[in-house]
Amino acid sequence: MMQIDRKKFVYLKDLLFEFTKKEIKVRYKNSFLGYLWSILNPLSLAVVFSLAFKMVMRVEIENYAIFLIVGLFPWQLFSNSVNASATAFISNASLIKKTAFNREIIVYSMILNDLLHFFMSIPVIIVFLLIYGKMPSIWWLIGLPLLMVSQFLLVSGISLAIASANLFFRDLERLVSIGTNLLFYLTPIIYSQNMIPREYQYYMMLNPVAPIIIAYRNLFFYGVLDLKHILFSMMFSTVIFLLGYALFNKLKWKLAEVL
Repeated sequence: MMQIDRKKFVYLKDLLFEFTKKEIKVRYKNSFLGYLWSILNPLSLAVVFSLAFKMVMRVEIENYAIFLIVGLFPWQLFSNSVNASATAFISNASLIKKTAFNREIIVYSMILNDLLHFFMSIPVIIVFLLIYGKMPSIWWLIGLPLLMVSQFLLVSGISLAIASANLFFRDLERLVSIGTNLLFYLTPIIYSQNMIPREYQYYMMLNPVAPIIIAYRNLFFYGVLDLKHILFSMMFSTVIFLLGYALFNKLKWKLAEVL
């Protein structure tokens, strides 16, 4: 029994590795700038929001540019994966129809690809921290793995649900794009959570992305290991992953039929 489980684990690991490698190749195919695209988008947004909110609207947040950057990079990981998840199974329709394998690997590899790019953007965050006179904290060694695992679970649960449901309700792809745009402004990325009135703080914490973004910002920007928001994010992420996987598990037998 142990031998069978070990063989299955090695098989799934190799399968995940190959799918992730394929995702990276497809992403950079015929791309001149390659990896730079992963950092140009959040950096350009940081410039726009800095001009709009700091210089025009006079938002009173110290070092606002780096404040934005440490929120935009983890948000990009979330939004890219969730928006792409709607077509994850559709894009691999021929493979799903012809081959029997664990279909959730497709979604996991897509998320791991974005997670890898987020990890590769951390040196950029460090450079900006140094420019603004800040230093990386020793707490990064603990906080970053916890937050990346939490975000992987959160995005996996949402993406599995969307990828499966979109096969039966094709308008979901457009609704997801609208939803992520709305969620961006409901998440304390371009503003601090302290700017939200006290009576609305509870509602903010119902947003599963908010605790992760807040914990990332406290870790990167303030060098603080925010256990409260990390625990909140772990709780949200685990529940959402289990719900998303349950929906996928219920629908996975029909994937080949509806593709």
